[in-house]
Amino acid sequence: MNNPSLTPSVRKDGDINMKRAIIIVLDSLGIGEMPDAANYGDEGSNTLGNITRAMKDKPWYRLENMAGMGLGLIDGIDYIKKVDDPTGAFARMTERSKGKDTTTGHWEIAGLVLDKAFPTYPNGFPREIIDAFEKAIGRKSLGNFPASGTAIIEQLGKEHMETGYPIVYTSADSVFQIAAHEEIIPIDELYDMCEKARAILTGEHAVGRVIARPFVGEPGSFKRTERRKDFSLKPIKKTLLDFAKEQGFEVRAVGKIEDIFAGSGITHAVHINGNMDGVDKTIDWIRDDFSGILFTNLVDFDMLYGHRNNIEGYARAIEDFDQRLPEITGAMKDGDILFITADHGCDPSTESTDHSREYTPLLIYGKPVRKGVNLHTRESFSDIAATVAEHLGVRAEIEGKSFLKDILE
Repeated sequence: MNNPSLTPSVRKDGDINMKRAIIIVLDSLGIGEMPDAANYGDEGSNTLGNITRAMKDKPWYRLENMAGMGLGLIDGIDYIKKVDDPTGAFARMTERSKGKDTTTGHWEIAGLVLDKAFPTYPNGFPREIIDAFEKAIGRKSLGNFPASGTAIIEQLGKEHMETGYPIVYTSADSVFQIAAHEEIIPIDELYDMCEKARAILTGEHAVGRVIARPFVGEPGSFKRTERRKDFSLKPIKKTLLDFAKEQGFEVRAVGKIEDIFAGSGITHAVHINGNMDGVDKTIDWIRDDFSGILFTNLVDFDMLYGHRNNIEGYARAIEDFDQRLPEITGAMKDGDILFITADHGCDPSTESTDHSREYTPLLIYGKPVRKGVNLHTRESFSDIAATVAEHLGVRAEIEGKSFLKDILE
């Protein structure tokens, strides 16, 4: 447990000091199978490694900025350029929680380790759940089996438009997804259906997320819209975000962070339209004067490319982020520490379209950070939370072992 005795220093005007932690999650950018990957059917998965090998003849794929921070020096990585003078510290992160989904990964980054995985439904949801859902929404539903989101709307979209029945589906993750055409079921009605499903999915059926999946178009040319919305469980106990907020720090959330934590511990939130919009909004807030945590999720890696087995699209998204990295670091203030990491894998080169049980990278950068420190393989994503808590002076009962003293100048 992390329970630092530090307290935030306070200026005369009552504002907490200007120490900040910036956490950017490159959603699904795993770096190789964990020892228990076979238990999840994920042997051979290596999201970044397999993408990089597939791109070896593409001159535009360089990742120069992340390589410069030390990406190629992380334990187990032998496919990224190694540099002699990295500008950051770095580590390989192990997920201690059971599972490989978005909620589990982000909660652990924030200091909450789950001993039991969220329930999954490889054969669809039991009849009592579907009956209760259909009774709550006053109509029947279609689907109720694991599927790719784009595939299932092509398969059932025409019938959905003819009947008005929403499409229910799941995946290897703990999700109850509801797809509906925006002209058939208006977006507010779809969100209301998700709220009703969230109220039903409790106890042994408490899935990590209920997800609204709106789409538009005609049969043969359906397209999902940007008005997706996640309805997550509230964290089962306090995370770093809650403790920071309670102690007067701001906790700013970019992207779907607010949804993943069901708003818990968040003081400000902004949603985004794609990765680059997420980077823009992150930079805008870095330039603001505030003390606390800025927590960003960039979901396109996972949603648009990993789940769709689009290797080149994923590679271009990584390179696009890498090209923006100097803007991010250039906006940082003296007391800032940047943590770049991921929440799980989603290898687009494998047959699976689902998440994979992988180690994740961690790059750490900032004026206070010693260059070239190899933290090797950490035992839990929650070490990030413990380190952030110590950096900010947040008193927090959370999981994880702080590595702050190892990285400070």
